[in-house]
Amino acid sequence: MESSGKLLMIFGIILFALGLLLTFSQRLPIRLGRLPGDIVYEKNGVSFFFPITTMILISALLSLAAWLVSRVNR
Repeated sequence: MESSGKLLMIFGIILFALGLLLTFSQRLPIRLGRLPGDIVYEKNGVSFFFPITTMILISALLSLAAWLVSRVNR
């Protein structure tokens, strides 16, 4: 029962941090989805956007969160 409580607290902290990020994202100097390294191609009325840097950053953050959850459940 103790590990379930720790897991719920971690999920709560993650949700709180995500809520802060979404609330204040317009005020941050770096915008997710428009990071350096994201591919943008515009020519002749055709646009293509591939947010590779943003996807790598989100993947790293989710991997860190999963690692933290696995450490708590030991």
